[in-house]
Amino acid sequence: MKVVVVLSVAFLVFPFPSVAGALSSSYYDDKCPKHKSIVRSAVEKATSNDKTVPSALVRMHFHDCFIRGCDGSVLLNSKGKNKAEKDGPPNISLHAFYVIDNAKKALEAECPGVVSCADILAIGARDAIVVSGGPYWEVPNGRKDGRISLASDTRQLPSPVSNITQLKQNFGQKGLSTKDLVALSGGHTLGFSHCSSFQNRIHNFNTTHDVDTTMNPSFASRLRSVCPAHNKVRNAGAPLDSSNLIFDNAYYKLLLQGKSMFSSDQALLATPKTKALVSKFASSRKAFERAFVNSMTKMSSLTGGEEIRRDCRVVN
Repeated sequence: MKVVVVLSVAFLVFPFPSVAGALSSSYYDDKCPKHKSIVRSAVEKATSNDKTVPSALVRMHFHDCFIRGCDGSVLLNSKGKNKAEKDGPPNISLHAFYVIDNAKKALEAECPGVVSCADILAIGARDAIVVSGGPYWEVPNGRKDGRISLASDTRQLPSPVSNITQLKQNFGQKGLSTKDLVALSGGHTLGFSHCSSFQNRIHNFNTTHDVDTTMNPSFASRLRSVCPAHNKVRNAGAPLDSSNLIFDNAYYKLLLQGKSMFSSDQALLATPKTKALVSKFASSRKAFERAFVNSMTKMSSLTGGEEIRRDCRVVN
């Protein structure tokens, strides 16, 4: 869910994804009983070689679900003149697609044409949380893969410079509540951000202050040293929180200390309701994990596909 390219978000009206009633945690029990262990193996193997894989999969799933529902459209490659979602500005930094490819290849060998790419990504995102020390939950399955993937649709994705009104509107358009917004923002406990996503807070913030005054001064100073005003180091950036490889509630604790990265993070303190939720999750990891699981299940139930792809990068 970390966003590494700053966009100004235009809140347009797009086809609203449906909440599937047909999803079931036992969907593949008879058709492909080893599906969970196969996906888990792919995630664990990749993570053992690259500790950034879990955050990448969680972000990939989030970006998939926010466009036409969780239909695996973020996995499709651009073709000809059609520029796919993965090549839209907010998604250029997405990586670890090979994890889904590896899981799909193994599943096709075990049970051909059965498990959708959308389901693999949803299960993989859950496994990414688990392998990072987070909670386990049963992921309802039965999603279909979408055939449409447009880079222009990535304008629907929440921006790191969004204010609370924009965030609530953006999540609300997907049928997600204010509590879902705050809980899912906790995904920022994993990962890394490039300078471009928080540059607006540490240089030329406004006409009066160079740095966002809501930021902890020493924290802002550290970010400015890593990301100077005219940064030319392509991969320069910083971890999203102090324990960015562990799924915990440190994100909320740091947020209350003025040590959040994005404007959209700081925006969660802008209303009494969102601030109270931040405080609740900061004080109780269990409360955060419970809310996160509920919100992830809700978000991942947004569907919109129509086929089972044999190759996650190409429509049948």
